[in-house]
Amino acid sequence: MSSSEERIARMLDKEDIREALLHYTRGIDRHDVSIMTKAYHADATDDHGEYNGTAAGFIEYANRVHSDGFFAHQHYVGNHTIELDGDTARTETYFLASLRRDDGATMLCGGRYIDKFERRDGKWAIAHRTSMLEWAGDLVNSTFTSKFETDSRAKWDHTDLSYQRQ
Repeated sequence: MSSSEERIARMLDKEDIREALLHYTRGIDRHDVSIMTKAYHADATDDHGEYNGTAAGFIEYANRVHSDGFFAHQHYVGNHTIELDGDTARTETYFLASLRRDDGATMLCGGRYIDKFERRDGKWAIAHRTSMLEWAGDLVNSTFTSKFETDSRAKWDHTDLSYQRQ
């Protein structure tokens, strides 16, 4: 393989890894198990501090925790490094999450995902994730005004606008 072909192959591998990360964030924000599951291998593990076990168990746990006490949330990924080593990759991804509680307060938190990705049968997905929460706090005076109420089209199921392909 030429140097250019190797670079293109590495770029494609990294793009597949980034796409898996986005499956995670979209899946958790839509409470969509099928999308969130795409981020992980079937035997993957996840250590989120309070939860440490299978990825499948984490998905159930995350959806339950997000449903109990929050009416809206968004998870963002930012700075992202990927170190490829054959069919294994080590990644570090900064995250920011905003969660609107039922009591009207908005919680913000940030941290990093330290992931081990593996390529199996041509598919990159998380084999193990460690989520490190580095800070969290509440916004003060975070009451929505009527001008900025939550859009009624935003749903945690397949009626969400993002599922409607126009």
